[in-house]
Amino acid sequence: MAYETALREEARRRVDEIGQANILVGIPSFNNASTIGHVVQMAAQGMVKYFPDMKPVLVNSNGGSPDGTCEVMLNTPVPEEVEVIATVYQGVSGKGSAFRAIFEIARALGVKVCVVVDSDLRSIIPEWIELLAGPIAKEGYGYVTPYYNRHKYDGTITNNICYPMTRMLYGLDIRQPIGGDFGFSGQLLDHYLSQEVWQTDVARFGIDIWMTTTAINAGFPVCQAHLGAKIHDARDPAAALGPMFRQVVGTLFGMMSRYEKKWKEVKSSQPTAMYGEPIAVEPEPVPVTLSAMIDKLRAGAEEHEALWQRVLTAENLAAVKEIAALSDQDYRFLADRWARIVFDFAVAYNKSGLEPAEVIGAMTPLYYGRTAGLVKQSQEMSTAEFERQVIQIQAQTFENLKPYLVERWGRAKDWKSPSEVEKRPFG
Repeated sequence: MAYETALREEARRRVDEIGQANILVGIPSFNNASTIGHVVQMAAQGMVKYFPDMKPVLVNSNGGSPDGTCEVMLNTPVPEEVEVIATVYQGVSGKGSAFRAIFEIARALGVKVCVVVDSDLRSIIPEWIELLAGPIAKEGYGYVTPYYNRHKYDGTITNNICYPMTRMLYGLDIRQPIGGDFGFSGQLLDHYLSQEVWQTDVARFGIDIWMTTTAINAGFPVCQAHLGAKIHDARDPAAALGPMFRQVVGTLFGMMSRYEKKWKEVKSSQPTAMYGEPIAVEPEPVPVTLSAMIDKLRAGAEEHEALWQRVLTAENLAAVKEIAALSDQDYRFLADRWARIVFDFAVAYNKSGLEPAEVIGAMTPLYYGRTAGLVKQSQEMSTAEFERQVIQIQAQTFENLKPYLVERWGRAKDWKSPSEVEKRPFG
């Protein structure tokens, strides 16, 4: 069922009671009763402390949590000048629908600055609100992304796909394009709400990468904010990804068709403006089960071999088979091979006529394989060394290999399997 609005009637009545506001912090949540109280207190204190001349509103957009998240939100003490709204959104179940409700409330109240923060944050402090809202309120930016110190094995979808692909495609070095904590101008919220995407994966986990990609391509000035360490409920990268990988990567790949003309013109990346001072703090370690990820690649080599033959070039397919046959001790999965594989799947997602969910499903074991290679490569590295020697080099590798993507994309007008293409070129 499609909804014209994500707001229930009681939320609209509460908005009418408040009438108008200048700054809003939104917290999407589902079963976060144990952590949301701290986030509420820090967000409320941040608005009052750093934006004393702006009328503040705090919104919890909840997915119908049975654990009492909304009750914790409403019972957490905040400064008296902070208006509080706790609502269950309506629409497709997911983070994007929660954001849609927050955006609609912000627009209805006429706010100039909107911030969203995750509901499981343990590292948030009041200064985060200034860092995410300040560039918009004080310097005219349209979109603010977080810049964290994250443990080397936290955020592997970001590290291996979203960061290098966003940087390579659109030419902006945005380190956390799906970071979870963002700032927006009122004009950008209007632009988001005008898009017909709220029945797609954008209404779920695809929302973050969609927001970042849309902001870049719509021409809104983008800034990164130094937030220090992100400490939250991180998971072992070997754990089951559920729908998150499909929704995030599918949204990223799908937007390549929409913005094809723009990304084909981008030849290199440039730094993105920074706000605030770097904070030297070591993040909490994230556990990782290396053997489990390698086993998932091996299982994928059997389960998805037929589709890999249709998607991967003969060279990449042979290389993956060799990688899967390596012992745990000798295991290696290098960045240049990974970049070519990601590009093969991006082309197949957009050009092959194959079922998109099937393409992403077949890519998932390869993602585990590359993550295992990344862990194997960096076991003795500090987080700072990992960032310099692995993540930044991988991102540059994606940029260097962009001509491979452009060529494969252009040759896929009349899709054949890559092995056929290599034998009999077409285009």
